[in-house]
Amino acid sequence: MNIKLTVAYDGTNYYGFQEQRGTQYVTIQELLEKALSKLVKQRIQVIGAGRTDSGVHARGQVVNFKFDHWPVPLNKIPLAVNPLLPEDVVVLLAEGVSDDFHARFSAVKKTYVYTINNGKLPDPFLRRFTIHEPRLLDDKAMNDAAKYLLGEHDFKSFQAQGATVKTTVREITEADVERKGENIYISLTANGFLYNMVRIITGTLINVGLGKNTPEDVKAIIAGKDRTIAGPTVPPQGLCMERVYY
Repeated sequence: MNIKLTVAYDGTNYYGFQEQRGTQYVTIQELLEKALSKLVKQRIQVIGAGRTDSGVHARGQVVNFKFDHWPVPLNKIPLAVNPLLPEDVVVLLAEGVSDDFHARFSAVKKTYVYTINNGKLPDPFLRRFTIHEPRLLDDKAMNDAAKYLLGEHDFKSFQAQGATVKTTVREITEADVERKGENIYISLTANGFLYNMVRIITGTLINVGLGKNTPEDVKAIIAGKDRTIAGPTVPPQGLCMERVYY
């Protein structure tokens, strides 16, 4: 049986999703595998849709694993496994899927949201899930700039230096910046993301919001294919994997 789980977590206390064998670093994958293995008293290995970094959160991370003669009814898995997990990691849903389903390779697109607290003073209750920017940001200019990201482009300017991939071409299908009260939400949906791509895009849009760049500059930054001309890599705590699409 191939089982798909939808998982939410506060990534503050963890070193990302992917297990780091032989280290003292606790990861989400490790916690899930330990809990599932304890539940059925056999070794379980899970595959994740995305390798969220240290400190990054998820509302809709997806994992799958295969197990013959699974003993727990699918609808009971969240109730059975959540008591075996820390309170900041929750299995939301369990489903049976086809044998060829792969949490990572079957995904067609993902949505990430980055949250900026743009109040004059930091909100202590949001510090785990936002970055604080006390200078007033022009969210309309940021939204205008985000529209230049739409479509298929070479996003090399928005990849962390030193990262290696076969291609830096990705397609962004949705790019929106919206203010709600003192918070600004940057929502990006794409068929894939480069290492630190959302965090570098966010740093670039913040520069636009501060008037350091114009919205039109984003077009030139994309064309330049040079990491040094894009904005800074913002901290991880504002980033959340919202949804994976199949």
